[in-house]
Amino acid sequence: MASSDLKSAALMDQMKAHLSTDAGKAVTKKIGLVYQINIAPKKLGFNEESYVVDLKKGEVTKGQYEGGKPDATFSFTDADFFKVATGKMNPQIAFMRGAMKVKGSLSAAQKFTPDIFPKPSKM
Repeated sequence: MASSDLKSAALMDQMKAHLSTDAGKAVTKKIGLVYQINIAPKKLGFNEESYVVDLKKGEVTKGQYEGGKPDATFSFTDADFFKVATGKMNPQIAFMRGAMKVKGSLSAAQKFTPDIFPKPSKM
């Protein structure tokens, strides 16, 4: 899936592998939502790459969500997504600083925490 210049693409590959483990299946069962994540190399809204993190089916795919509307859509720059996914930045703080944009259900968005990501191995 990688073939991307984004640091976050490698995280998405790790997450895809993580969701097939027992820990990943527990996350899927607990959350049961679909997120679309738009990641821009430098500036929000420009040259974004989209990923769908489907925590109903337990899969990560590249591209827009095609099964209707995702429960929540997030937009990040590559660097900010990397910080949130690795636990270096709190998602609520990222939102308040404007480092993350959210569309869709806010209750679904609040379940988007670093806990859904695999624990970072040495990157």
